[in-house]
Amino acid sequence: MNNSFWRLLGYLRNYKANVSLNVLSNVLTAVFTAASIPLLVPFLEILFDRREPVMEKPAAITDIDSLTTSFNYYLSQLVVEQGKETALAFVCVTILSAFFLKNLFRYLSLFFMAPVRNGIIRDIRQQLFDKVLILPLSYFSEERKGDLMSRITADVQEVEWSILNVLEAVFREPLIIIGALAFMIYVSPSLTVFVFVLMIFTAVVIGGVGRSLKRSSSAVQERLGTLVSIVEEALGGLRIIKGFNAEGYQQHKFALENNAYRRTLTRLLWRRDLSSPLSEFLGIATVAVLLWYGSRQVFDGQLAAETFLTFIFAFYNVIDPAKSLTKAIYNIQKGVAAMERVERVLDAKVSIQEKPDALPITHFQEKIEYREVNFSYRADDGPVLRQINLDIPYGRVVALVGASGAGKSTLADLLPRFYEVGEGAIYLDGQDIRDYKLRDLRSLMGIVSQEAILFNDTIYNNIVFGMEGVTEQDVQRAARVANAHDFIMATEQGYQTNIGDRGGKLSGGQRQRLTIARAILKNPPILILDEATSALDSESEKLVQQALLELMKNRTSIVIAHRLSTIQHADEIVVMKNGRIIERGTHESLLEKAGEYQKLVELQAF
Repeated sequence: MNNSFWRLLGYLRNYKANVSLNVLSNVLTAVFTAASIPLLVPFLEILFDRREPVMEKPAAITDIDSLTTSFNYYLSQLVVEQGKETALAFVCVTILSAFFLKNLFRYLSLFFMAPVRNGIIRDIRQQLFDKVLILPLSYFSEERKGDLMSRITADVQEVEWSILNVLEAVFREPLIIIGALAFMIYVSPSLTVFVFVLMIFTAVVIGGVGRSLKRSSSAVQERLGTLVSIVEEALGGLRIIKGFNAEGYQQHKFALENNAYRRTLTRLLWRRDLSSPLSEFLGIATVAVLLWYGSRQVFDGQLAAETFLTFIFAFYNVIDPAKSLTKAIYNIQKGVAAMERVERVLDAKVSIQEKPDALPITHFQEKIEYREVNFSYRADDGPVLRQINLDIPYGRVVALVGASGAGKSTLADLLPRFYEVGEGAIYLDGQDIRDYKLRDLRSLMGIVSQEAILFNDTIYNNIVFGMEGVTEQDVQRAARVANAHDFIMATEQGYQTNIGDRGGKLSGGQRQRLTIARAILKNPPILILDEATSALDSESEKLVQQALLELMKNRTSIVIAHRLSTIQHADEIVVMKNGRIIERGTHESLLEKAGEYQKLVELQAF
């Protein structure tokens, strides 16, 4: 077992009571399994009339021998006083009682384990989701969303089915095997050693297959992650797929990956399905050799026939748990491969860290400063921002303009620390933003992104989103300022109307006004606005523009501008090209320069 398996077992600490009861139930299951084995000896002795009566009662029960002698004494008394049939009935009832108690405690062990299994899966999923929320945005540019979804769903489910589902067997079966082996050693040490050697050979053969199973399982989970990614991309881009008649292309792409997944899974199932017949064949081969070797001991008078039959019954009680344990080990190899994929997310480095002595900040008073800021998304890529120096005084509206890829969005994303500055620093009221508590820093900012980010929930919950202590009047006031109240009230259930996945039931302008209402409700001193480039009808454009102007009132605003009307209202326009600031000034002063800004205005290439 590798570190992933032991890490998974570490989750058991949260369920100590249930685990303790499970272990106790498993111990009692093993005890009653072991106790049922020697009961076969007196049954066979009475049945074949080979029983020698024990007439002397032991003084005290101190060990297994005295316990056996005591049982035989009472059984002999029963044979003498009430006959063989009554004695046989007594032995049968005793065997039945032992098996009843064995299965009762087996059920109880499963009963106590069920909340543990489901609880661990809940804990892993919660940890995964929590980790996804704190990972930096740079992590997601390197990973496929569908693959992450597969890890949270399919991989975690595989951990449950492959590991936690058989964890019970891992705890219980060794105890039963130990109990049966103890009886076998007591009956015939030489025969037990012979069997033990054969079992070691069997374990080595099965272990080799198990290791190959883990490799195949890891490949299957990777394929499934890719498959889910293709589905996720297709669902998100259905409009484009249909518009470009690309259904055939997407179907072919999915079919290729689907067939690759089928082939990989088939190879995995071939290996997995080999485990049961292989272990059964090796078990029967061991029994055949045991029958041959044991019969020789019976013929030589070294072992009584009824004792040998009981030994075989004990060995049967080893084979069945051993098969279950073998199957469990196969499944665990599959589950470990899935757990390793889960761990790659859980152990991913969180590059945006808060200092242990981070400062609180509750308000913004003076200015934002970018000083000699350089930034690259990856070390081996070229810089996206180069020597950025920019002061944004409190209450000013600064518009960032430039062609696509100039670095406008990146410059804005550095302020809330979505990414970490490579060189230089950003200051807020004279203090490096890395010195502030991350939650406090972001609480000062309202963000309206280019794409209206909405969730499959009610209009009310989308506006309130994450804010506490908000009244219904506050929400309606924000919606009115954002020119959203009228269309909200025109919907079927008003503010309680569900807007569908990503707000799909609303128009583009309506979605944008809801995100503006959300920012107005938060009422932050700093606004980061990335204007939408999507074409709206003239009425929606006017309503959105009015809402944006209301939103920017009395706030320090960084606007990635795409509308000339927004740019004209800015206190300062910053023109960017190839990651550098090349021009600064007002709309009129920049037009007079007849430089890059004038070209952008003429081409409307913001």
